[in-house]
Amino acid sequence: MADNLPEPSVLLADRGYDSDKVRKTMEARDVVPVIPMRKTRRLRVAVDRKLYRLRNLVERCFNRLKNARRVATRYDKTAESFLGFIDITSIRLWFRHLST
Repeated sequence: MADNLPEPSVLLADRGYDSDKVRKTMEARDVVPVIPMRKTRRLRVAVDRKLYRLRNLVERCFNRLKNARRVATRYDKTAESFLGFIDITSIRLWFRHLST
């Protein structure tokens, strides 16, 4: 399973971050930018679609976590309490996933 995870030296971002400045900054830091190009880009840039799909999975996970009102509004006063509720919500989502 760990083989499917991207290396830490990868930046997964959406089209809003597609600029030459961002790409040059990341390449100077030895970070591979995986950013789909905007439609107006003249110079075509290749994107690793498998890595980009992982970004989508993470975004959907955060979206489901935010459906819990307490997580979205951050009612908890301490970070420990907030992270605990994220754990509870994640377990709840996992059980729901197993039952389908």
